[in-house]
Amino acid sequence: MGPEKMQQRQTFQEIMEILPLPPGKEGNQNDQPRFMSCRSAWLPGCDLAFLQGNGNVLGHGKPLPRTHTAVYGGHVYSQSALAACLVRKDHESRDRDSKSQALHTIHGTFTLAGHADRPFIYTVSPLSTTKSFSTTLVTAAQPSAPSTNPDGDNFPIDDSTLPMGQSCFQALVSFKTAESTQRHEQEPSVQSRFKNILESRIPMDWPPAPPLDISGILDAIPMVSRMVGTFPALEMRKVDMTTYNKDKPLYERRELILYRLLAPLPKDASPSEHALVHVYECDRNGLLMLANHLGYGDRLGGVASLTWTYVIHGNIDESRIEFGEDEWWVQEACWPRAGSGRGIIMSKIWSPEGDHVATEYQDGVSRRWSKDGKL
Repeated sequence: MGPEKMQQRQTFQEIMEILPLPPGKEGNQNDQPRFMSCRSAWLPGCDLAFLQGNGNVLGHGKPLPRTHTAVYGGHVYSQSALAACLVRKDHESRDRDSKSQALHTIHGTFTLAGHADRPFIYTVSPLSTTKSFSTTLVTAAQPSAPSTNPDGDNFPIDDSTLPMGQSCFQALVSFKTAESTQRHEQEPSVQSRFKNILESRIPMDWPPAPPLDISGILDAIPMVSRMVGTFPALEMRKVDMTTYNKDKPLYERRELILYRLLAPLPKDASPSEHALVHVYECDRNGLLMLANHLGYGDRLGGVASLTWTYVIHGNIDESRIEFGEDEWWVQEACWPRAGSGRGIIMSKIWSPEGDHVATEYQDGVSRRWSKDGKL
């Protein structure tokens, strides 16, 4: 897919745009700060819609998976935290005695699949605040009917008055003041441990992160592995780790994803908003890659995120992401455990300078295609 298609992809600030909603009646849940997403969340598999109905089948007689109806989980996860950040920023602007606190952790739970044709409505409830630490609860829900905009995007504010469905996502978000570093310890960087592999090609010579990283699709239709697709915000490249992973047990295998911004963030973007770029990225294809490593990428029954924790290790400025040709960050993904129809993905986020900036730990469904659905 050529550069002209890449230019049509949404930037991070476009896909994350949210509007504050008018307050509700006092004493009602709606008197809490609320926000509405403006743009349709990215839909995994939307770039493969052309494959549907053309007779393509995977091994074992299983047809190609239908286009997903559940949107990208990284959208509601990141946007929930963004809503919490905006409320925290407002609190600090009104309370002159409060110290600046930045995003620290996000602990999220997915309870229902999100729909692309309607907005997310976020309700933000500050829980506790001290001089150096605070916590906020964010709940996300969607209207029970599609947007009043027939295009299913660029949602009008009137969508916020539609009847609401049940909460589909909940996040506990923490904020922390910055501290001076008394001691800095980390394992050798991903760039040093995989130096020979990473330096064997320039980043753009690695293939794009696939629209859907399902081995059955990639093997049956090789062109999919070369598609850039419409994933927003980031240019992402997947390092070929086939030789490294060969004959290793699951817990020793690694996948490396290189990523950089498609466009600069606004000059007034907060440090926490910079950090949310990495949060948005690290949900990409993780449970699908797990299924591939378990050996049933051609017999995939289903994947879904259940719980997800993201921890920023240092001060927030370490998460700042610049726009530039050589500003490549690295997601180092591994899978310590799989069983009972679920699996764990753990990812370390590495800066271009080799600093371990953050870690994600996500538990999700990853099932083989079978009658009983057991892993």
